[in-house]
Amino acid sequence: MIERISIFKIMGKQFRNIILDLGGVLFDVDYHRTLDDFRVLGVQNIDEKYSKLSQNHVFDDLETGKISQMQFRDQVRSWIPEPDLSDDMIDDAWNAMLIGLQEEAIRMVESLSKEYRLFLLSNTNAFHLPKLKEMEASFDRLEALFECCYYSHQIGRRKPHPSTFTYVLEENGLKAGESLFVDDSPQHIEGALKAGIPSFHHKDEGPLIAFDKALQEYRLPT
Repeated sequence: MIERISIFKIMGKQFRNIILDLGGVLFDVDYHRTLDDFRVLGVQNIDEKYSKLSQNHVFDDLETGKISQMQFRDQVRSWIPEPDLSDDMIDDAWNAMLIGLQEEAIRMVESLSKEYRLFLLSNTNAFHLPKLKEMEASFDRLEALFECCYYSHQIGRRKPHPSTFTYVLEENGLKAGESLFVDDSPQHIEGALKAGIPSFHHKDEGPLIAFDKALQEYRLPT
């Protein structure tokens, strides 16, 4: 049974650390744009291969650095009856989900950094991370507000596996009960809860720019 509580003052005193997701929490994304673009390219049954809630092992392998960018492109081509696609066409479709970073999100993180130890934990890949930095001149400023940024393709592990959260805790000497995890994907929330980390599921579309919501409504591990 997951307990839902709403105790701002107690929570503000209790938690020392905040682990934030990137896409859908700080950086706006739209997965449907990538799905639509892949359909235009002729990718067969893309909805069965990729979604916010689940994905084909190819995407998992890309996000944990097990396959290269070229291997990913070749896999996409294998899903198309007539795979006459350039690298740029595939890259553009895959990156289409990336919308942008809101200045309000940076200001929120700046404010949090004065009171909490902050960590970024993102499932991403060798396509998206460089594109994010190319799109947003202020991305480096955002990264600098975190003690450490953990990107799945660089650390070889991804959410929602509980061991991924345990890795971040152990790397930084954090206690699970003193940490809060914020993410927009329910399966990632469940993974954090299994690792003993209180969590907030950000359900609204777009970046989280009013952190009071997470401080007032969160879930405790059973």
